[in-house]
Amino acid sequence: MHLRALKKTKKDVSLHDPIGTDKEGNEITLIDVLKAETEDVVDAIQLKMQKKKIYDYIHVLDDREKEVIVGRFGLDLQKEKTQREIAKMLGISRSYVSRIEKRALMKLFHEFYRSRQQGQKEKPS
Repeated sequence: MHLRALKKTKKDVSLHDPIGTDKEGNEITLIDVLKAETEDVVDAIQLKMQKKKIYDYIHVLDDREKEVIVGRFGLDLQKEKTQREIAKMLGISRSYVSRIEKRALMKLFHEFYRSRQQGQKEKPS
């Protein structure tokens, strides 16, 4: 309930904001509730945000580059694959997968950089 009230008043909610108290009167934060034993919640959220950024710009890649990047970084919600596994799947050499990956990452980097520059030009100083 506390989160709903916060959502109405402001857009951003910190993982360290108090959301209530436990039976002993100790303050409970959102990160306490979300914390998983096997992984750090903050890392998982950052990874999800980074993957979303990649999805926002993946349209600049051709089909083979998309296939390599999605497989290498597990963007299809499956585990990350090695260059060797992707090469076998596509029927090409591992070194060719490496070159495709490098080219695709450079395209993504340039697209990120270009959009960031455009965003800064639009903001008044």
